[in-house]
Amino acid sequence: MSAEAGETGENHWADLERRVAALEEAVRGWGRPGGPGHAGAGPVGEQEPSGPQAGAAGAAPSSASVPEPEVLWALKGLHERVEDPGAVMLLGHVLLPSGTRAEWQEGALSAELLEAEWQDCAEALASLGHPVRLSILRRILVTPATAQELVGEEGVGTSGQVYHHLRQLTAAGWLRSVGGGRYEVPVARVIPLLAIILGARR
Repeated sequence: MSAEAGETGENHWADLERRVAALEEAVRGWGRPGGPGHAGAGPVGEQEPSGPQAGAAGAAPSSASVPEPEVLWALKGLHERVEDPGAVMLLGHVLLPSGTRAEWQEGALSAELLEAEWQDCAEALASLGHPVRLSILRRILVTPATAQELVGEEGVGTSGQVYHHLRQLTAAGWLRSVGGGRYEVPVARVIPLLAIILGARR
């Protein structure tokens, strides 16, 4: 790649970072009383978007599941800050049943993603392609667990099979071993993992 092309890419990325920072600042105001995303009946976080209407442009909002007055407020904010060919954002904040809080925001230009080496993501994605591993991840998101505790769960298999799944998930970065032989999902992977599950449900 030429020096000129490299400088152009850096400029685009710097511009995206500035715009993402502006979007992040705007997002902070959605749940404030009187703010664009304030639902009136309580914090926006208590009314989670669900189903196709949460992400499909033009879909009718459901008053029981999405914050008013706008359903696609995050998408609208991204449109206002990033020109075509556009960008993709990954963001979320959750408080897991275990007490772990995860907050994450990440963005990339669509052109950058289309030019990337997707095969580099194969290991991380392939490790999720097993029903038992997904069950293990969901269980550990609720409460970190040891291998023996997982063996006691219905349908996860023998101890040897459980250890095999744990090794695969750990090697791919979806799990890490913590004190007492327990496994947990790294905080930096919580939102990306939930986003993958959300996307796969469409």
